[in-house]
Amino acid sequence: MRELGLNATSAGAIRIVRRNAVRLGLDASHFRGKRGWSDAQLRHAVPESRSWDEVLVALGLLSNSGNVRTQVKGHAVRLGLDLSHLRGKVPTVSEPRGLKPDLKQLREAGASLAAAWFTLCGCNVLFPIEPAVYDLVVAMPEGLSRVQVKTTTHYSKDGWMISIGRRPYSIGNNMPLVPYDPDAIEYFFIIDGDLSIYLIPSRVIAGRVCLLLRAHTDYIVGNACGLLGGDAGTVEVAARSSALTVEGDLRGSRMAPIGPRKGRGDGEH
Repeated sequence: MRELGLNATSAGAIRIVRRNAVRLGLDASHFRGKRGWSDAQLRHAVPESRSWDEVLVALGLLSNSGNVRTQVKGHAVRLGLDLSHLRGKVPTVSEPRGLKPDLKQLREAGASLAAAWFTLCGCNVLFPIEPAVYDLVVAMPEGLSRVQVKTTTHYSKDGWMISIGRRPYSIGNNMPLVPYDPDAIEYFFIIDGDLSIYLIPSRVIAGRVCLLLRAHTDYIVGNACGLLGGDAGTVEVAARSSALTVEGDLRGSRMAPIGPRKGRGDGEH
């Protein structure tokens, strides 16, 4: 390197020498640069190994280093080596038998379910920054609409009940519910304990803080009961049974029954 007037430790010098070696037809596979392994070692390790862990071990590297693994993979790709027989470390994954939808999680899932429904309708969905009093902004055919998402697991003798009022943070959660300003939002997206979906214009229920959903079935636009598993009849019975269990659990803990979900900039959903 010195004879050529180059800094022996610079990456540029190494590239120049390697390029000229290739031009002259010389074997440069033993060049390492700052690596602790050479191209020749990598060419030998890859076909003799069954996994990337084995390749790294053959090169004297730690197999639990993600950056090193990526560098070796990239170098092997540049060398054009056959990597089809290699596999990564395959973790043992058990079947998700413990996963089961539960209405106790409905209020947390409400906004995501609403966003998915609107997206399936071909509408773009935005999540506003707090403290907006609405949960979603939806690009509908008529323009942008502000949507408040509400959920309920409160099943009474008359049907599903839902609170649609709000408690501004500035007042606190101990104050009575107040209705939404009908000029602040365009729609209520409501999901009951049967996972029936309602899309109700805010002006239809303006000034209200509580609804009996049975009186608004004309605004049902779908149902996500399949998320709970089973056929519709089984899901309906299971949902109402779960709702009563949830309500009983909350009463036992001296809390009010789960009503609408807590949203951005307001009280409960």
